[in-house]
Amino acid sequence: MTLITQPKAAPGVIARPPLLFLGALLAGFALGPVLPPPALNPFGRATGGVLIVAALTLAGWAIATMRRADTPVPTWQPTRRLVTSGPYRITRNPIYLGLLLLHAGLGLASNATGVLATLVPLAALLHWGVILREERYLTRLFPDEYSAYRQQVRRWL
Repeated sequence: MTLITQPKAAPGVIARPPLLFLGALLAGFALGPVLPPPALNPFGRATGGVLIVAALTLAGWAIATMRRADTPVPTWQPTRRLVTSGPYRITRNPIYLGLLLLHAGLGLASNATGVLATLVPLAALLHWGVILREERYLTRLFPDEYSAYRQQVRRWL
């Protein structure tokens, strides 16, 4: 891990990812009255519960890994280290993957079609408004190290 003592400006994402998640979730629940409920089998709620637990576990593990590496989690703060351990060995975006799993899990557990309908727009916002900007930022900050990391670890899974 390379330590940056004077980090460059933050990546300039369109909005804080938890706010994007919350906005999509609220929009999804607001759509609920105009959309029919999903035709879930009896395992839909249980699947939602499993996804929620998996999401919280993955995101919690990723946040703890970043804190142990002494680099900030919030996207508006400059990165000090490229973190490639823990869940970052499996996916380059474990927190965002966790947010998407949580969104899907909440939609399934609450049997909310609107929440499920906002999953793809949320993924698109995270991809184009956050992840691609972070990738450009990390490429500028850690050119060789991030390039090698990108070749070894997939963006999602």
